[in-house]
Amino acid sequence: MSCAIISAMEMIKRKTFWIFLSLFLISFVFTAELFFPGRLFGAASSPKKETAANTQPQEKPKDTAAPNTYQEYIDFFEKVYKTVENDYYFPVKREAFDRFLVQFNTKIYGQLKGEDKTSDYIRWRSAALLVDALKDPEDSFSAFMPPKYADKYEKEVLGEQIDLGIEGKLTDGGYLVTRVEPRADAYVQGLREKDIILAIDDVVVTKLAEDAIGQKFNPLVGTKVGLRYLANEDQKERNITVVSQQYFKQSVFPEPVDVPGVFCLQIRHFNQKTSEDLLRFLQVIERYPGSALILDLRGNPGGPPLAAQEISGFFLTPTEDFAYFQKKEEKIARLQVPLIPEKYHYKGPIAILVDKESGSSSELFSGVLQKRGRAVLIGTNTAGKVLLKSMFHFDDGSMLLLVTARGHFYDGAVFDFNGLTPDKPVEDSQADLVHFAAIYLKGQVLNPNLGVR
Repeated sequence: MSCAIISAMEMIKRKTFWIFLSLFLISFVFTAELFFPGRLFGAASSPKKETAANTQPQEKPKDTAAPNTYQEYIDFFEKVYKTVENDYYFPVKREAFDRFLVQFNTKIYGQLKGEDKTSDYIRWRSAALLVDALKDPEDSFSAFMPPKYADKYEKEVLGEQIDLGIEGKLTDGGYLVTRVEPRADAYVQGLREKDIILAIDDVVVTKLAEDAIGQKFNPLVGTKVGLRYLANEDQKERNITVVSQQYFKQSVFPEPVDVPGVFCLQIRHFNQKTSEDLLRFLQVIERYPGSALILDLRGNPGGPPLAAQEISGFFLTPTEDFAYFQKKEEKIARLQVPLIPEKYHYKGPIAILVDKESGSSSELFSGVLQKRGRAVLIGTNTAGKVLLKSMFHFDDGSMLLLVTARGHFYDGAVFDFNGLTPDKPVEDSQADLVHFAAIYLKGQVLNPNLGVR
């Protein structure tokens, strides 16, 4: 059956789903500020004025630093502190900030300056230590990031990528393509799996080391790269020019199932295109009446909560409450199941595979489907990390990642820090959970009156 999915997928890969996705646009715009406040407004909150009563003057270190450098550090730390104070889900105390300033004055500044670190390094490293001093001891998410790591994190968590979207391995005959990202320019230009790249910018690939090829496939955004390749389809050579650009990585992949009538889709992460990826596969599965579906979310670290909300529309009743996050001292912002055309609803039985690495949005999605009685969970307890994490950017390119809200089920129950408890616990890491789930779901198809559980 999985072969049928893959075969049929090739026929419809070039379709677009902008009309379908536009149905979610209102939901995205309406709740975007809830989830990405720093992204909309570009900088962290400006600090409010502090009174003399709660602002203690700090003695300037006795060194040869340039005039005003020390005060610039303090001003920056104040901005970081105010952002934490205003937006962090857990309470913070000014005393913790004052203690940090003493540490910076008496130890941190002198040590980093003595190591001949740059002023940027001193500012960023010290800000990271400040956030560690302010955050809750159980909080493993909130952190301060310098520009390079901030940019990398943001792209990873949102599922964004900038490269040629080509993977493969070097062989005696050339570079054998094993994967081409569907949204990358290389795919648009016609490159496919099993094609053999013969030359890159007129340089024969067999004269290049594999690492050098990897670097050529990861150029700066906007870079044009010429490729000469042998097409597997007709064994003819072709020449194309591909452009390195930003795109969203494919997040949904078919997995083989040895039980007829049962399909399995692995969701590796969530991003803004997950619903589009999932829809393409569901359209193929719908061609097989009486099917059952396994969603494999093992190892899925999550992604934007809105992506989990989006795909819930395929499986839950439209417009019913999905979940909510509540920020400190703010009103509840409820998320609803999107309203999508009836023909896109999947009505067969569902099993969701989870493990301790299933976190954030993957837990959000799985937990709601479990609570609604729409899916059975199989595997081990999840990560227990249904927390809203927001990004706040500073003018120097650095970023503060903060836990700003905790996830709640639609009925007000909070997502447990111990994670979701599976309906069918399977602790054996070597167990074939796909086969186990397929057998279970096959029984649901044959005996629908038993219910999903």
